[in-house]
Amino acid sequence: MIRAAGLRRAFGPVQAVADVSFDAPDGAVTGLLGPNGAGKSTTLRMVTGVVRPDAGQVWLDGVDVAADPLAARRSMGVLPDALGLYPRLTAEENIAYFGRLQGLSGAALAARIDALCALLDLTPVRHRRVGGFSQGERMKVALGRALVHDPRTVLLDEPTNGLDVMSTRAVRALIRRLRDDGRCVVFSSHLMAEVAALCDTVVVVARGTVVAAGAPEALRAQAGAATFEEAFVALTGPAPEPA
Repeated sequence: MIRAAGLRRAFGPVQAVADVSFDAPDGAVTGLLGPNGAGKSTTLRMVTGVVRPDAGQVWLDGVDVAADPLAARRSMGVLPDALGLYPRLTAEENIAYFGRLQGLSGAALAARIDALCALLDLTPVRHRRVGGFSQGERMKVALGRALVHDPRTVLLDEPTNGLDVMSTRAVRALIRRLRDDGRCVVFSSHLMAEVAALCDTVVVVARGTVVAAGAPEALRAQAGAATFEEAFVALTGPAPEPA
């Protein structure tokens, strides 16, 4: 479970995150949704311990992420917006490298790579260098890297960005499987239909703060909108003018 409370982060004069709080329980998909520049990626980086908050705290299964980021990362799998793969390594070598960083080795690591290649349909390309892969193939390798240590918490930053229809369907099926396995899944996306279809709860961020949170249908009803997309536009509209 993730609990974020009162997160704030500025970069010089830019207040990227002003006040973000949310809970992401196990066995559920929690969506982090907002327009460009809303603070989603910065929030995810604070949750993963890559960026230290100016104020506020994040707990992962009771561990304070800022106080003990290494302990938190051991139970966390992360798919960042920049995939960060090594193009001269094969799919298998990319996954194996991150597995070793997580303390896996020998037969246990080999078995885990075999399982992930089967799950992600990477077996036909597992011995090819990633530099020649399609976007969908690279995304699958990055997912394998994120899941190699069998984490209980998975954070995915726009996991279907740039994917074709079949690859998108495969990623969505994987997200549902992770949820059904009882894992905590948090992901951000710009695709309204994807969020509405996958998320148990949506946290809507605008101007660096949480403006709404709840099930997609509840948010649609709250905004009095006909569709979830219309609800999103209404909830993230311009801030009211000061009196």
